[in-house]
Amino acid sequence: MSDLELAKSRLRRFAEHDAGGVSPLYEHLAARAADDDEVAGLLTAADADDAQPTLLLAAAHRLVQAEPIHPLSRYYPSLGGLDGVDGQTWSLFREFVLERADRMREVVRTRFTQTNEVRRAAILYPAVAMVAKQAKTKVGLLEVGCSAGLLLGMGTYGYRYQCDGGDQLTAGPAKTAVGLHCALGVADGGVQPSVPKKLAVGAKVGLDRLPVDCSDEEELAWLEACVWADQPDRVRLLRTAAAAQRKDPPELVAGDAVGDLPAAAARVPAELPLVVFTSYVLPYFARQRRADFLATLQEIATDRPLWWVSMEPYEAALVHVLPGRDELAFSRTAQTTLGVVHWEGSTAKAKALALAAPHGERMSWLPS
Repeated sequence: MSDLELAKSRLRRFAEHDAGGVSPLYEHLAARAADDDEVAGLLTAADADDAQPTLLLAAAHRLVQAEPIHPLSRYYPSLGGLDGVDGQTWSLFREFVLERADRMREVVRTRFTQTNEVRRAAILYPAVAMVAKQAKTKVGLLEVGCSAGLLLGMGTYGYRYQCDGGDQLTAGPAKTAVGLHCALGVADGGVQPSVPKKLAVGAKVGLDRLPVDCSDEEELAWLEACVWADQPDRVRLLRTAAAAQRKDPPELVAGDAVGDLPAAAARVPAELPLVVFTSYVLPYFARQRRADFLATLQEIATDRPLWWVSMEPYEAALVHVLPGRDELAFSRTAQTTLGVVHWEGSTAKAKALALAAPHGERMSWLPS
């Protein structure tokens, strides 16, 4: 498959499977781009692994940010636009990006999707807090693919889980700048989880090939551009979490997710149980790279207690250590799987805990 055909295939799948029913603007733009060689061709400026639909849409979002008086902005609620998708949306978008094709290619070539979706903390928190409760001590957090590292602040966020039947579960500090809401359902045969009230964190380290400094407005603007433009609440939450992070910043390390993982892990004090977590990172890895990532985690686990908490599509992550659970596949459910893996010697003990919406707004707890 050529680079162009790969880009078009990804755009088509994104429109149907990711944005469909969730983001009317991005569903429309991706579907039309999938049939347009010139627009889809802009993605070929990126390396194959990075040439994702979200990168094309983020690049366009960033350029519209820089020209907020352009007529296209009226379709971007993130910039105050109030118009829904109509007969002019695609033509304006197409004209906009092709007139700025050189700038689009430059952004696509030099950037990659760096979504810091703060609401994912509400999905990750129960699993990480359960691990900490099991460890009976403070834990060290290591986020791989951290971007700006906003999820490393999960121990300082407040959580409200709206359960089926009307009950609510709350966790986290009573007073916090960042409050997250998540719908919590229970799958057939499952039992509502007991969510620990607190998470004691002794160290916070993030690993990313290009960590984002939230104090840099240009870098923060790129993070905002990676948020889907017709979901402005996500942008506001991003800003709030970024401001909160400045009071207690994590240590962010530039490096490779596999090759530099042991060195990043070593930055977490050895006396702390290590919780490595990822959220929607492994789909961007080639198959062999995913296997290498798991092998590296196993190697680190021979020297210290280690848990991996993953919020990833099943077929990109847990399938490597918990095979035979095809009913969890993202291709079937359009949901990520929240899982926990702990190594005992060379043996990985894996458990799938919940199915979760990719952006963290809801999850369904699975049977034990």
